[in-house]
Amino acid sequence: MRIGIPKEIKDHEYRVGVTPAGVSALKAHGHEVLVETSAGARIGFGDTLYEAAGAMIAGRNEIYACDMIVKVKEPQPAEVALLREGQLLFCYLHLAPEPELTSGLLERKVIGIAYETVTDAQGNLPLLIPMSEVAGRIAVQAGATALQIANGGSGVLLGGVPGVAPGKVVILGGGASGINAAKMALGLGADVSVLDINLARLRYLDDVFGMRLKTRFSEPAAIAELTREADLLIGAVLIPGKRAPQLITRAMIKSMKPGSAFVDIAIDQGGCAETSRPTTHSEPTYIEHDVVHYCVTNMPGATARTSTLALTQATLPLALQLADKGYARALLDNPGLQNGLNVYRGQVTHPAVAADLGYALEPVQTALAA
Repeated sequence: MRIGIPKEIKDHEYRVGVTPAGVSALKAHGHEVLVETSAGARIGFGDTLYEAAGAMIAGRNEIYACDMIVKVKEPQPAEVALLREGQLLFCYLHLAPEPELTSGLLERKVIGIAYETVTDAQGNLPLLIPMSEVAGRIAVQAGATALQIANGGSGVLLGGVPGVAPGKVVILGGGASGINAAKMALGLGADVSVLDINLARLRYLDDVFGMRLKTRFSEPAAIAELTREADLLIGAVLIPGKRAPQLITRAMIKSMKPGSAFVDIAIDQGGCAETSRPTTHSEPTYIEHDVVHYCVTNMPGATARTSTLALTQATLPLALQLADKGYARALLDNPGLQNGLNVYRGQVTHPAVAADLGYALEPVQTALAA
């Protein structure tokens, strides 16, 4: 198969879909790999490394003429225009909050497999978890920076100092991003609380962290109470494939102390607060109701080398399955990969995307049979 690896064009996005080591693996399986000029240069993967691994360095139009495109972020408008019918697109898509992107992919009749909805045998999200881990850790760094006076914050140091109480961090959601945010915040010495609706998850967190971490069942009164007390609020909620539920109301944000910070990890699925709106690494924050909001839609791009290595070690085995078997056989053989199929030749094939955007659902098996 002819596989194209484009250079990402989203604001300050330097991750790349396949590393030179990944190119070597794809070549060893007999595939032809084209990598766009300077695709990985910013994070230490120069063109010479890709060429040494067996890739051909090419321009964007050549890349998007390939049978399969492996990238990181959802296609930007200029990239959607280059897609063609029957082309296999393997990347993050986050379609539920993106009706224009969805309609563009449907119009182009591509086969879109989204990293964020692929599952494993246990029902976990193996291609989302690595970036959730990164985002959770970045959230605390970004929040601590937002709390600084020069950035509009209240001037609270999360870890405090002897004789001064630490800052209070409230994390909404105890999944992969939430637990990694908790690790970072506890490491700084902050006072940390995690809310979740899954009691088994709360018990797990209590067992792992003990008395260092406070846990609360997530319901509106508890969210409102802890939000009022928070110096840093982190939104880490997820419903796979669906738009994030807006559990944090405008009234809750208004109740926060002036200069508090809010980091919305869920922003790539639409955001979990009524005051959330997407930002970029170039302009990462805005202030609303005296609260500093950080809502960057590609948070792991801030640490693009680490993120690329973490992501590609998870995606490469599935990319090999798709290339070796062809998408139809690979999807039929792997139910977890089927869950990643979001759009197929003009049809929506993921239930959450169809429900959120109002499309008729085409079941995967029916689509493939046709």
